[in-house]
Amino acid sequence: MSRTFYVTTPIYYVNDVPHIGHAYTTLAADVLARYKRLKGYDVFFLTGTDEHGQKVEKAANAAGETPLELADRVVKRFQALWEKLDISYSDFIRTTQERHKKGVSHLFKKVMDKGDIYLGEYEDWYCTPCETFWTETQLIDGKCPDCNRPVEKLKEESYFFRMSKYQEQLLAHIEANPDFIQPKSRRNEIISFVKEGLRDLSVSRTSFNWGIPVPGNDRHVIYVWFDALTNYITALGYPEEGGNFGKFWPVDVHLIGKDILRFHAVFWPTFLMAAGLPVPKRVFAHGWWTVEGQKMSKSLQNVVEPNMLVDKYGIDAVRYFLLREVPFGLDGDFSHAALVHRINSDLANDLGNLLNRSTAMVNKYFGGTLPAPGPFTEVDTAFRAKAEAMIEQLDTCINELAFSKGLQAIWEVISAGNKYIDETAPWALAKDPAQQERLGTVMYTLLEAQRLVYLLLTAFMPNSAAKGLRYLNWVEPPKADDLTWGRLAPGTTIIKAEPLFPRIEEKTEA
Repeated sequence: MSRTFYVTTPIYYVNDVPHIGHAYTTLAADVLARYKRLKGYDVFFLTGTDEHGQKVEKAANAAGETPLELADRVVKRFQALWEKLDISYSDFIRTTQERHKKGVSHLFKKVMDKGDIYLGEYEDWYCTPCETFWTETQLIDGKCPDCNRPVEKLKEESYFFRMSKYQEQLLAHIEANPDFIQPKSRRNEIISFVKEGLRDLSVSRTSFNWGIPVPGNDRHVIYVWFDALTNYITALGYPEEGGNFGKFWPVDVHLIGKDILRFHAVFWPTFLMAAGLPVPKRVFAHGWWTVEGQKMSKSLQNVVEPNMLVDKYGIDAVRYFLLREVPFGLDGDFSHAALVHRINSDLANDLGNLLNRSTAMVNKYFGGTLPAPGPFTEVDTAFRAKAEAMIEQLDTCINELAFSKGLQAIWEVISAGNKYIDETAPWALAKDPAQQERLGTVMYTLLEAQRLVYLLLTAFMPNSAAKGLRYLNWVEPPKADDLTWGRLAPGTTIIKAEPLFPRIEEKTEA
């Protein structure tokens, strides 16, 4: 039986304009999915859009269209961006799809039939932009603690979920599974939140219509978070027990931004516990991006638009920068200067330069045919060992979602490759016919190490990695068995490489 791996992004709010934060989560999920496929896993990678709720209804009314028309129009922004960023998702779920609505109704009814959803009355302060109720004590200066906008007092009949009933079970689960919530700082935050005491949660609304009706009482629509979170199982075919649901659930990792951690680490697992379903294996909350030291905001006009970045710098440079610049889980700062610096130093100088130098030398000294290696000396063995160790290091880093550290491990091999050229001085060996075999060993070692580098980079920079492999005449789809030293056959025609990443003039970017 093949090993499976299921990774999700949050479903993005259809009213939002896609920004660097959306791109960041989705890219991380894509790297994870591509890497696991390379390692032979059967991967399911889910993304999508959250299309219900009061905000969408209001925006649609203002635009003179139905909520569904608005959703159909703006969902394309996300789909087009994912295509541009080369996102290899397996499925794109929309909460307006019938398959989703059917699964949400089923889950709601299941929890209701158990007695864990009951009818009551709700009165509290409601923030429409966040679609969240707050108690008096949670407000900050009378405003929403999350977005600092005005709130309104709402009293309405509501269905409640007995979240309080699952407090101890959730705490026990978090404590028994140290990897369930990551990184550790976020785990501690959730533990203290749960220990303060879970209140029952209002899970329906009567103040608007744009949502999934409560089974048996269509005056109520199901609360947008109960609806949205369920996408992770409806996309797998829930409530059908077999098929993809039986195969891929529970999820291996939900990747999210830290602002929606509570919904994923408290609400979602308790909904699942109530329904008797397995909870996620891991929820990982990454940090936020600031821009040139400032918080991203529309009023500051500093929202970094991913389409523009790709048009200006190229897809793989953007993919590399976002995952290399900041340890995943911490906050990061975006600046054009930092991106240009990474392109010039890491991509053009280190990665591209090594490929250019080594393919040019094989063409110059061996007419473009890869020589067979002779006996290894200490310097060859050390370089080969570093390249082989990189494979294990990257595996550990990816499993820990330490993307930046994983790329660092690859770049150490690239730097070692450039140093290896300086130490072995192929140009000096080429002058001495007696050193022909030695020169062949150096050339083979250099190119075989780069084959391993580019195979691993297919997860991070698919287009550039495929191009690099084509120069080595390696055209078959990458697979786990290829990550073994010695697969590049002597006699292979090596093509002289063009620069993979042209340098960018830093002065013009000031």
